[in-house]
Amino acid sequence: MSAQGFNDTIKLIVVDMDGTFLNDQMTYDIERFKRQYALMKERNIKFVVASGNQYYQLKSFFEPFQDELAYVAENGALVVDEAKIIHVNDIPGQVVDDVIACLQQHPSLRPIICGVNSAYILNDADETLYNHASRYYHRLKKIGSYDEIDDVIIKFALTTPDVSYFENQLTTQLPREITLVTSGHDSIDLISNNSHKAAGIAKLLTRWKTSFDKCMAFGDSNNDLEMLHSAKYSYAMANGNDNVKRVANYIAPGNNEHGVLCVIDEYLNH
Repeated sequence: MSAQGFNDTIKLIVVDMDGTFLNDQMTYDIERFKRQYALMKERNIKFVVASGNQYYQLKSFFEPFQDELAYVAENGALVVDEAKIIHVNDIPGQVVDDVIACLQQHPSLRPIICGVNSAYILNDADETLYNHASRYYHRLKKIGSYDEIDDVIIKFALTTPDVSYFENQLTTQLPREITLVTSGHDSIDLISNNSHKAAGIAKLLTRWKTSFDKCMAFGDSNNDLEMLHSAKYSYAMANGNDNVKRVANYIAPGNNEHGVLCVIDEYLNH
């Protein structure tokens, strides 16, 4: 998109993380972003992190100003603004029990159960899975049984190399209150039907008295579709899948080419 294409004043910039804001080494150009963020603050532009990942993991990437930002975490199930939780879309207790019963029919799936305060994994899960999960869940507790969880449950996270197979299997077996979403990174999330990134962002838009017409958003995977469909300035990453490229209005350079930062620079300097 050329600079002349920015016909509106952007009020918020929303970024997915894995495969979008972060490169494949799970890092980004912090110094460049700090300069951009200073300009955003001057112009009253909100910066929103929207991801399927845990809030406590997401904020760790933005340590100097982590509590100034807004987060749409767990695919929209938890929304935080300036360190204050403003929305939780929990999964009711009976539905949680039904999901657990469904997953127990597939012993190769070892779910991580995500709550507002922590994520939980059975203590007989193998160490490889635990170590992998620890990268994405900075609060992760081992438990002897699911009965030990005393938390508000907002998501089930599954990691499998057979995403397509389990997507087909689980879609017909899960309770009707649950939606299955994939991020394209060997992961499947099970969330409440009305949870997705756009729904979480909408809570922030109401809070800030603005609209998706003033929103710039970036994503690469299926869990970004609603967000990219809703935002006027929606960007699929060059490395994104075909679905997001069909839905988004524009294409940004790839995540390994600082694509998000390039577009933000273009907007801030236009």
